Amino acid sequence: MSFTRPTAGRRPSRTGFLGGPAPILTAALLWGTTGAAGSLAPTDAPAAAIGCAGLSLGGLLLFLTSRGARSLPAACTRGELWLLALGALAVAGYPVTFYPAVARTGVAVTTVIALGSAPVFAGLLAWSTGQARPTARWTCATAATVLGCTLLVLGPGLAGHTTPTDLTGVALAVCGGLSYAVYALISGRLITRGHPSDAVIGVLFGAAGLLVLPLVLLVDTHWLATARGAAVAGYLALFTVCLAYRLFGRGLRRTHASLATSLTLGEPAVAAVLGVTVFGERLPAVSWCGLAVLGLGLILLTAPIGVGRRSRR
Repeated sequence: MSFTRPTAGRRPSRTGFLGGPAPILTAALLWGTTGAAGSLAPTDAPAAAIGCAGLSLGGLLLFLTSRGARSLPAACTRGELWLLALGALAVAGYPVTFYPAVARTGVAVTTVIALGSAPVFAGLLAWSTGQARPTARWTCATAATVLGCTLLVLGPGLAGHTTPTDLTGVALAVCGGLSYAVYALISGRLITRGHPSDAVIGVLFGAAGLLVLPLVLLVDTHWLATARGAAVAGYLALFTVCLAYRLFGRGLRRTHASLATSLTLGEPAVAAVLGVTVFGERLPAVSWCGLAVLGLGLILLTAPIGVGRRSRR
């Protein structure tokens, strides 16, 4: 449905909605609460440290509870070990860029930019590395979801609500999207090669948690001792890292990484709805139209026509 894959590499030619897209969309629902949860942390908590604290704890939990994670490195080739290292760096790079972007540009804008750019990066990287070739359907559906995200972000400006744009925040959000795309492609490739998804996710996030731990420890950590700080860090670790990425990994068993990153564009819709219902933000008509277009794109992506059709030589 989404991408035409080279004949090398094994993946089922068809999958039901519950087998691939459903776990990924559920993960996107949880990720949609990330920015909102982070904004509830104590005001003196460093932005990057909030996400890194959640990643450190969540990554450790994923590693300890993932079957086969401890033995995975021994089962990998040298090239796959390099992929694991690069994937861990990509995972570690996401909170370092995403949460500072939230502090500069807001929850909705950062979420939309990061998640809106991720499928584009994933598609280009998959194409350039020969992993897959985009089909017309994937291109149209992803273009619709990105357009919907753009209207959602630019809606206030188009409606005359002029707010200065923080270019540094935008750049950080784009870097977060690139980090996410690299992680999705690497984990998808390792899972396609036959490694258990839980083990791959556990190793990537366990290593990433160790990479960002010094950042958590070197900054002021007294906010973690407060009830609100501990609750935010615990929620991020348990739900937006441990549970969400385990679901995402299971979805990657039967869904190409490029399609998976497109499906996660449902996250901005969740973030926008939370902004309106919880934080009292207002969306103009243009933004609501963007949400509708985004929803249509997701429907097109998840319609049951089969995923990962192989090409013929």
